[in-house]
Parts: sequence; structure tokens; C-alpha cells
Amino acid sequence: MTIFRRWAPMIAAGAGLLLPGLAMAADVDGASLSVLWGVPFAGILLSIALIPLLAPIFWHHHFGKVAAGWGLAFLVPFAVAFGPGVAGASLVHALLAEYIPFVILLTALFTVAGGIHIRGNLHGSPGLNTAILAIGAVLASFMGTTGASMLLIRPLVRANDNRKHVAHVVVFFIFIVSNVGGSLTPLGDPPLFLGFLKGVDFFWTVGHIFQETLFMVGVLLAIFFAIDSWYYHRREETLPVDPTPDSRNIGFDGKVNFVLLGAVIVLVLLSGFWKSPVVFDMAGTPVGLPGIVRDVGLVLVTFASLWLTSKKVHHDNQFSWGPMQEVAKLFAGIFLTIIPVIAMLKAGVNGPFGAVVAAVTRADGSADPAMYFWATGLLSSFLDNAPTYLVFFNTAGGDPAVLMTTLAPTLAAISAGAVFMGANTYIGNAPNLMVKAIAEDRGVKMPSFFGYMLWSGGILVPLFVIVTFIWFR
Repeated sequence: MTIFRRWAPMIAAGAGLLLPGLAMAADVDGASLSVLWGVPFAGILLSIALIPLLAPIFWHHHFGKVAAGWGLAFLVPFAVAFGPGVAGASLVHALLAEYIPFVILLTALFTVAGGIHIRGNLHGSPGLNTAILAIGAVLASFMGTTGASMLLIRPLVRANDNRKHVAHVVVFFIFIVSNVGGSLTPLGDPPLFLGFLKGVDFFWTVGHIFQETLFMVGVLLAIFFAIDSWYYHRREETLPVDPTPDSRNIGFDGKVNFVLLGAVIVLVLLSGFWKSPVVFDMAGTPVGLPGIVRDVGLVLVTFASLWLTSKKVHHDNQFSWGPMQEVAKLFAGIFLTIIPVIAMLKAGVNGPFGAVVAAVTRADGSADPAMYFWATGLLSSFLDNAPTYLVFFNTAGGDPAVLMTTLAPTLAAISAGAVFMGANTYIGNAPNLMVKAIAEDRGVKMPSFFGYMLWSGGILVPLFVIVTFIWFR
């Protein structure tokens, strides 16, 4: 695979520069840091949000260089200011504790989903479309929003290619399958997997935001059915000739990947339930045996999928490494530049981001779940929901044991905000833009960036207000 090829030299060079003195590294006191240390993190997130809109060609060819530039803009001054030992230990922690497990899981899910092809031609009636969205909502929590989106968007667009109005179908697909549906397990959406890596139990989210998710998915499916029925029964909605010929042979190619998907689920579950005393210290970062077994197993699953899946299936799915390469490169920069931000947030009201902590805290000093829901959600709408989740996870104290018990409403609000409101814009969650690009490639005239926000503002935001008053007051 070529995902890490361009990053390997930079990581190796950085490690060679910073390794001396790693054993003497110590945590940095976030209260002593200047807010300027957060500039590289803000810079890379703003770059992700704005450059694809303002200079798409430049971004397409140079997004990796932009991410590397922001990463070095933090790492080099940090090494100078605090010494190579502290900087090196921070780099190793970001790689081993967060970035590498995160990318390995996404790569496994992306590869397995890309090895499953749904063949044949369905006919996109309101009932069928609603059923596909409902199935996608369920699958999203088990094979990831990226995996479920890549599996179902092509057959959904193909099923509706004989209709004149299809954009709304894709918009609701983004709402439900690419975002809200992935809120029940760490496999579903990257923010929840980061929480899992931080110590949140695998089944915690399904036990604490199931009602919110069921409400969101149920209401969205009902609204979609009504809108799609209105379009469907209009005169001249259906083209005289279906561009895709009918086929009785409707089914799946690459079925072995369903078995491999099961292996992914087992490996992630195993790493959560298996408690082993075997722990390796890597420059101050503890790396447990269960995590190593999980990551090695996921790599083997990825290679097994590539080996066992026929080239025809990948060709039919138009499978390529481009989206995964982009995620790997951008998140390398994100996880690096977020290091000082997390340290400053951990300092609480005494740190540079004391105003942020105060904004989500009630007058009596307790956390305000409603404010956490909206603060996490609004930032997730315009930045990326994975690092946004980390920011507010640490703002709330960063202790998974406390967050899962005493502060359970707060963690539920953070989790729901990060996953649900990633649907507010095209840039809120990685699958959003991927789905938009696939739909446009197949002739669907999708709404513009702000046109999409009219849909999300009119449909999603009122639902978020209701969720706030029912569950997060």
C-alpha cells in the first residue's frame, strides 16, 4: 500500500532528530503554554475547511504538503522550546496511542467495504429508498460511516438514475448513513473510536445515546419518505427509459469480505475486553498487548481482503486508495498539532482556553451537557469531528472512568454532538465529500456548499433543538 509512503521519510527523520533524551521526557504543563501553540492546529483545520473550496486544484495536488507544513510548524519550535526529549515523547504518544490505531482501523474498514459490490438494478421508489437508508443506518455502526457509505451509495444512485430529482436522496443519505447512523459503536465513526482508545467502553455509547439516535434516524426516515413520495408522484418524474438495464441477478460479489468484516468487529471487541498485564513502554507511552494484537490483526485483514477480492469487484466499485491517502496524511498533521491544544485544555480554567471551559460549565462549576452538545457539534460542522471530539473530551477532564459515570450526560452530549452534527456541512465528516463526489460523477446535480446547508439548517437543526430539550437539559 502507498498510504504512508510519502509520510515515512518525514516521520523517520523526525524520530531521528528527536529520539535523544526521550527517556527523560516529561509532560508539558498546559497552563504555562501560550495560546499561540494552538495556531498550527487551527491552521490545519481551517486549511481543510477552506482550501478545497477556494483552491480545489491546489488542494488536490498538495494537501499532504499542507498537512506536513502545519505539523512541522508545531514540532520544530516545540522541540526548540522544550527540548527534543519532550517533543519526541509527544510525537511517539500521538503516533502509538492515537494515530496508528486510528488509521489502521479506517484502512481495514475502507478496504473491506471496497471489496463488496452490490450488483443488479433496483428501482428507486420511496419505499425502497427509505429501506436502503434504514439498512445503511444500521450498517454504519458496524462497518463505519465510511464503509457503509461506500457500500451503498453507488447502488442507491444506480437505482434512482431513471428519476429527475435525486439530489434529496443523496442529501438524506449523508444525514443518515454517513453520519447519524454511526453513533452507536466505536466502529461507527472516528470520534467514537478515539474515545474507545482513550478508555471508553465499547458498548457505552449504545447504552447512553441509543434513544437520541433512534429518534434522529426515525424522524429523518419519516421526513425523507414524505419528501421522496412528493417528488416520486409528480408528473414526468420518471424517465421513459431506465439508463440501467434490468437484471434478475441481484446480489453481492466479494462475499468473503463479510467474513473479514466480522473479523474486524471481533478484533476491536477483543482489544476492549481483553485485560493483559503485558505492557510495553515506548518512550513513556504504554502499549498494551491487546492493542498490538488488534492492530496486527487488522493489518492482516486488510491484506487478506486485497488478496481474496477479485480485480473485477474493485473495478466495479471504482476502488482506489485516494480517499484513504487523504485521510492518512491529513490526520497525521491533525494528531500532531493537537498535542498542545489538549495540554492547554487539560489545564482547565487556569489554562489559556479557560474561556472555552467556562462556556461549557454552569455557575455551580458542573458541566453543562447542552453546551457541550452544541459546542462540540458546531465545531464538528465546520472542522472535523474526530479532533473536535478529542478537544471536548479533554475539556471535560479526559478521565474515561469519570466521564462514563459521574459525567455520563456530558460524554453522551459530546459523542452525540460530534457524530450528529458532522452532517451539517459537506466538510463535517470525511464520507460527506466522498458521497457527494461519487453522486456528481454519476450525473447527480448536488447542492452547493451553502445549498446543502439550507437542507441541514432546515431539517437537522430543529431536530437538534428537540434533542437538546429532551435529553441534554
